[in-house]
Amino acid sequence: MSPKDTYSSSITTAELRLLSLRRRLNGISIFRLALFAALAWSIWAMITHWAAWLPWAGLALAAGFLASVSWYIRVKDQRNLWQQLLFVNTNEREVLLGSANEFPDGAAFLDQDNYLDDLDIFGKRSLFHLLNRTTTTEGANVLANMLRSSYLSAADIQQQQKAIGILTPQTDQRRLLIATGLLAGKMEPPQLERWLQTPLRLQSRAFRWLLLFLTIVNLILVGYYFYSNNSAPLLFGVLLSWGITGRYLGYINEQHHLISRKHALLAQYAGVLDVFNTFDTSDSDRLQQLQKQTLQAVKSMRQLSRLSSFFDQRLNMLVNIFLNTFFFYDLHVLSALERWKIKNKDRFAGWMDAIGQIEALNSLAAFAFNNPEFVYPEASESTPASSVPPPTSTTKATHPNATTPISAVPAANQSAPLFIEAAQLAHPLIPAGKRIANDFSIGRNERLILVTGSNMSGKTTFLRTIGVNLLLAQCGAPVCASSFRFTPVTILTSLRISDSLQENTSYFMAELKKLQKIVHRLQTGAAALVLIDEILRGTNSEDKTFGSEMYIRKLLQYHSLSLFATHDLSLGQLENTLPGDVSNYCFESIIENGSLHFNYRLGKGVARNRNASFLMQQMEII
Repeated sequence: MSPKDTYSSSITTAELRLLSLRRRLNGISIFRLALFAALAWSIWAMITHWAAWLPWAGLALAAGFLASVSWYIRVKDQRNLWQQLLFVNTNEREVLLGSANEFPDGAAFLDQDNYLDDLDIFGKRSLFHLLNRTTTTEGANVLANMLRSSYLSAADIQQQQKAIGILTPQTDQRRLLIATGLLAGKMEPPQLERWLQTPLRLQSRAFRWLLLFLTIVNLILVGYYFYSNNSAPLLFGVLLSWGITGRYLGYINEQHHLISRKHALLAQYAGVLDVFNTFDTSDSDRLQQLQKQTLQAVKSMRQLSRLSSFFDQRLNMLVNIFLNTFFFYDLHVLSALERWKIKNKDRFAGWMDAIGQIEALNSLAAFAFNNPEFVYPEASESTPASSVPPPTSTTKATHPNATTPISAVPAANQSAPLFIEAAQLAHPLIPAGKRIANDFSIGRNERLILVTGSNMSGKTTFLRTIGVNLLLAQCGAPVCASSFRFTPVTILTSLRISDSLQENTSYFMAELKKLQKIVHRLQTGAAALVLIDEILRGTNSEDKTFGSEMYIRKLLQYHSLSLFATHDLSLGQLENTLPGDVSNYCFESIIENGSLHFNYRLGKGVARNRNASFLMQQMEII
């Protein structure tokens, strides 16, 4: 079945299952009410007219009532899980039909100082929004960090591809993992690091034996009081209990503040890991390592969840007064928590990271399943930047109207082994029915491509198409193309510029700072893909042409590939001045029968049509 048909079938199954579970819950509720009524009658009967069989009937009814409560809770948990599965499948189908993903869009991760804003990586209808299926803070952070700083090693990319490829067809487990993670609702991160690092105060073996001994003594004193009606020994035990508990009250309150109300979240983590350990991870070292790392985590997480829940019972006044008065409840629970901490604190951070990795991989696997026409790219290692001769400072220039020509770029840097080759490349954020695909290659015959074309012709979208697909490729995900080969590179962009009143920064200065950051990064020797859209808009045309040409020559000095979108057609002469380094491509507008059209097809050469004057005439501006 197609992905959409798979989700539609699962939605039908979930709806039928939910209907059955709701009916069962209604039946259990009626049965439970009948048991409660019978239990109440048996108690009334024992009070009004005693019979030897009544206590036994009362015990049987009480046991039955408690069992029915437990039964109800189990069925209710099943219903909640199927409700989340219904949501997961419905969301996936709606995404395929063009609706926005119901999971968070990651707007909080946006950083305008790099490609994240230029390529629409975070925010509504962004790449993160398209990919995100995480249910924990750790999962969202790992996925965001993956998009912020993708893999730059072909070996790492191939391992990631293998892991995603193995998870992709396991559709039932993947959706169950997401649904399980959603059961706890929106929760804050556990923030248990401070609790894990606090010193231990209750792990003296003698103290623990003393608590156990005094608890047993108090239990005996309670029995003695009911037997003899002598309250003096019990009162002494109560005062001793409160004296010992009071001595540690500050520590108890501090520890409870750090770990209170965490049981639901910890149970959520345990559930996610429990589902993950049912996956088939054969042939993926990365997945097998994650399973090995979390093998004991499920039991330990659930144990911590229960202990956290027990500790929260101190907020119940009856529990707090009664159990602490006679049985040192807080100290016993806190001692158990400290023993858990001793055993697991060094592994906890690794478990959190593993949860994040699992959820991020699951998100990418969902993306791969939803787009079966996408392909996994081929990543090739590039020669380290250190092997490329350093850029020289011999490039000289004069103003364009001077007679002295600009010297050529040093030839030593023109053999950097970087390339991107793609067939039928399109933007994954554009709906399938509206995508226009183009073949594209850079690095074999040129290192910088000038892209010309009129407004609305598709230049900037094409640059974003390359950047977004390269980022997906370096995260190990499939890309929107029929084939894609590349060498991993750092992505550097200047596509979207914003001025800042707060920083007293003009549009022009903001752009210059962005261009400066690109140069500074290239000067580190990092292999890079540079994407630039129409620089130096805030200056006169002569200065703009000169500055653009100089910046192009600057880029050619470094270990990089570049795409440079511009309206300045005079820059097209650089293809002749710098053969083998610069090539001209364009998106041409089409004017026919008094109408303006765009085919969004990448062509060779420099764009020539003038759609601005045509539109001005059509709108009777000129």
